Amino acid sequence: MFGTKKMKVAALGVVGLVALSGCGLQPATSTVPNIESGAIKPIDGVNDEKITVTSKNFTEQLVLGKIAVITADAAGFDVTDMSNVPGSQPSRNLMLTGQSQIGWEYTGTAWLTYMGEDKAIPDSQQQWEAVKERDAKNNLTWGKPAPLNNTYAFAVREDFAKKYNVKSLDDIGKVPVDQRTMCVESEFNSRSDGLNPMLEKYGLKRGAPDGVPNNNISVMDTGTVYAATAKGDCNFGEVFTTDGRIPALNLKVLQDDKEFFPKYNASPVFNTDLVKKHPELEDRFQEVAKLLDDKTMQQLNYQVDVEGKDPGDVALDWMDQQGLVKKK
Repeated sequence: MFGTKKMKVAALGVVGLVALSGCGLQPATSTVPNIESGAIKPIDGVNDEKITVTSKNFTEQLVLGKIAVITADAAGFDVTDMSNVPGSQPSRNLMLTGQSQIGWEYTGTAWLTYMGEDKAIPDSQQQWEAVKERDAKNNLTWGKPAPLNNTYAFAVREDFAKKYNVKSLDDIGKVPVDQRTMCVESEFNSRSDGLNPMLEKYGLKRGAPDGVPNNNISVMDTGTVYAATAKGDCNFGEVFTTDGRIPALNLKVLQDDKEFFPKYNASPVFNTDLVKKHPELEDRFQEVAKLLDDKTMQQLNYQVDVEGKDPGDVALDWMDQQGLVKKK
C-alpha cells in the first residue's frame, strides 16, 4: 500500500477526460512517495479506492496539494495527483463537477470570488461556517480550517519596527509623516478593499499632509514590493502573510487589529459523497490542518521559492518531521 507507485489518472469518464484535455490540464508526473503510517492511519474499508486531488498552480497551493496527496495516500486511497492546475476557476470546476474529490481552498476566495459576495465576514470562524453552509449545496464539504491565513498585510524591516516600535497597522500613524513611505502593487492601489479604505480604516487619509502624502506611495509590479521594502526603498510594503520572502528578507508582518483585511484561511475541501462514505477522512486532514499556521507556511513556501526545493519533497519532509507519516 505504501510502496512507491505512479499516480494514475482516475476514471474520469469520457466527458471528464474531454473537458480536462480541452482545458490543457494534465495530472502531475511525480510519484506517491514511499511512506509508512504515522499519526495518519489507514481508514478501514478504503482498500485503494481511487480518488483525485487538485490544487492551483502557485507555490503554496502546490505544497498544500502534495500534502493532500500524501495524506490521502496514508489514509489508504489510490491517489491521482491533479495539482498544478492553472487558475482558481479551473481547479474549482474540477471539484464542482466531481472530477476531483479533494483540494485546499481559502475561505475568502470562496466567499468573495466563487460566491460573489461583496464583503467578507471579519470573524474567521463565522466566515468558514458561511462558506461551508453555502458550498454544501454544491456537494462540497469544508473540513475545519487551518490557522494559516493567506491574506493581504503590510510588512516592515525588523530594524524599522524596533526604531519606531511598530507592531500593528495602527502604529503607522505614530511614525513621522516622512517615514510613512509605502510600496504597493497596482491592483491593491486601486481596488475597493485596498489601500485607500485601509488607510481610512486606520485614521489616515491618502494625499493629506498629515496622513500619507501621494509622493510617499510607490506603485510597483507584483513581486518587487518585498525586495524594495527590504532595501529601504519604502518602509511599509504590501505583502501576503504566508509568503516565503517574509522570513527570507527578515521582514515583520504588522498586525491588523481592526480586522480590515478579509480572512483567507485554508481548509481542506472534500466531495460530500466521499466523506459520507468515509467520514474518518475529515479527521485525517484535521491532523494536518491544525499544524499549518502562517509561520509554518512561510517556511514551507521559502523552501520552494528561495531554496529551490521540489514542493513534493518539502511537503513530505514536513509531514515526516511532524510525525504525520514516516519516510521509508
